[in-house]
Amino acid sequence: MHLNAYYPVDVVNGPGTRCTLFVSGCEHQCKGCYNQSTWRADSGILFTSEIEDQIIADLNCTRIRRQGLSLSGGDPLHPANLDAVLHLLNRVRNECQGKDVWCWTGYRFGQLTTEQQQVTNLIDVLIDGKFEQALASPELPWRGSSNQQVITLNCTK
Repeated sequence: MHLNAYYPVDVVNGPGTRCTLFVSGCEHQCKGCYNQSTWRADSGILFTSEIEDQIIADLNCTRIRRQGLSLSGGDPLHPANLDAVLHLLNRVRNECQGKDVWCWTGYRFGQLTTEQQQVTNLIDVLIDGKFEQALASPELPWRGSSNQQVITLNCTK
């Protein structure tokens, strides 16, 4: 997996203070996408065990308390990302007590593959669906267009 950006302190992509990982790779390529640089699966830099360790350390930091981890991109549920995202989320669940996980994907929840569902089983909130420029509104909480759904899957609290 490749990543486009990692923000250890973020207050925009989900509630509270969070760690946010923007992965590379998106087959949806929505018209009007604000993050086109993440479309190629090999854009950005390689996601390494050192970066994964840093995310875990940041989530557990007591100096700057984070509510959780946000996954965006690109698309965290892109086939090229599933193994690494699943590994990261298993670590978050095992090593970062009480942290929630939010994930943005262009895939529809009801159409996910078995492999994608393994990842969503570890996610608290999923924002699904492609960005539709004709349905875009800056007033929508946590999503770019009204066709996208904010789905509560799990509750870590």
